[in-house]
Amino acid sequence: MKKYLFITSCTLLFACSLVTLLSSPRHVSTFPMRDFVPVSPVATTSNLVAVMRVVDGDTIDIAQGEQVVRVRLIGINTPETVDPRRPVECFGKEASLHAQAVLEGQWVRIEGDEGQDTYDKYGRLLAYVYLSDGTLFNKQMIADGYAYEYTYRLPYKFQKVFKEAERSAREEGKGLWASGVCDEQNRKHSVAK
Repeated sequence: MKKYLFITSCTLLFACSLVTLLSSPRHVSTFPMRDFVPVSPVATTSNLVAVMRVVDGDTIDIAQGEQVVRVRLIGINTPETVDPRRPVECFGKEASLHAQAVLEGQWVRIEGDEGQDTYDKYGRLLAYVYLSDGTLFNKQMIADGYAYEYTYRLPYKFQKVFKEAERSAREEGKGLWASGVCDEQNRKHSVAK
């Protein structure tokens, strides 16, 4: 009986700890750049991290050891959905849902950019996110019309590629660029961030 109570107590304690860890919307600023994985575009199981939560289309939480680290994707901006000071912007929900469908619960590889800061002013790690098949998720969000190319202060490694992806998405009318989806005023508001 004592053994059964001990095992049950341990199981409950573990489950509660896991729920607390996964539901905490915290971000950690202790993720050193030296822990970034090599630049190789194809991920292997030894250099992948788990996506714990998609905050919105351009921000995710990853598991780094026992910590949850908030990551802001470099070079993209999606229409706003979570900022309490701003209304939900056109195509924001669609961008967030798409990011959730692709990333949540998946293993990804993250990569910093030597031309950018390690963290943004909110303490989020700045990174590129590669899917397990080597696809650069940041670029794919732009190419599929879920995100805008976004340059914050300094040029970044994939700036030209991302700008071209946005130009193509606009010309092909993909996602938020589709006719009648978002009016020009909504797009200008989103891009101005």
